[in-house]
Amino acid sequence: MGFSKAIWDLENDPIGNVQHIEEHGITKEEVEDVLQDPVGIEISRSSGHSIAFGETGTGLLIAVVYEEIDSDTVYPITAYEVEP
Repeated sequence: MGFSKAIWDLENDPIGNVQHIEEHGITKEEVEDVLQDPVGIEISRSSGHSIAFGETGTGLLIAVVYEEIDSDTVYPITAYEVEP
């Protein structure tokens, strides 16, 4: 089960999700790759947010922490590369 829509803050918002994700060397497109077709979803023990895991179109294995807005829409909070 994937999500078809991600909500993004303005790219120049210094505290927005775009900036936070880019600080980890991940692009919006890579996040959307994983959110559309995750290989697994877990719940973070520290934050309680959902985490989607998957491979991007560029071949990175990443984790995407997000808040589910509805059955099709999520707000990505952060993303980072993970080891296989």
